[in-house]
Amino acid sequence: MTERKPPGKSWESWFDEIIQRAQDEGVFQDLPGAGKPLPDLDKPYDPDWWAKQLVRREKISLLPPALELLRQVEAELAIIWTLSSEAEVRRRAAALNAVIATVNARAAEGPPTRVAPLDVDALVADWRRRSTANRKDG
Repeated sequence: MTERKPPGKSWESWFDEIIQRAQDEGVFQDLPGAGKPLPDLDKPYDPDWWAKQLVRREKISLLPPALELLRQVEAELAIIWTLSSEAEVRRRAAALNAVIATVNARAAEGPPTRVAPLDVDALVADWRRRSTANRKDG
C-alpha cells in the first residue's frame, strides 16, 4: 500500500475505507485458519510466546554443542539399527564420526563434550547381531 491519507480525513475513517475496499476485493477470503479458534487462548499469557514459537517452528536448538551432539548421536544410532545394509551403516557411522570430530575440535561452549568417535567395526558387529536377532524374531 503506497497511497497516502487524504488531507482532512481522520485516520480511523481512512483505515476503515481501506479495510472495506480489501473486503470488497476478497482479500480476506480463504485465509489459513479462517473459522478456527485462535490457538492457546486458554493458556496464561507468556511474554516470550513468540520466541518459543520461533524455536519450535524453525527447529532451533538452544542446547550447548556438547549436549546437542549427544542428542544427535542418540538419534543417528536409532536410525542405524534400522538400516538394511552394512554399507549404509558404515557410511552413516563415518558421517557421524565426522560430526563428532568437528564438535570435539571446537572450543568448548558450555559443558565439554565427552563423546568419542565411534568404533565403526564394533558398531557394524552390533548391527549384525541386532539384525540377525530381528530376522529370527520376525
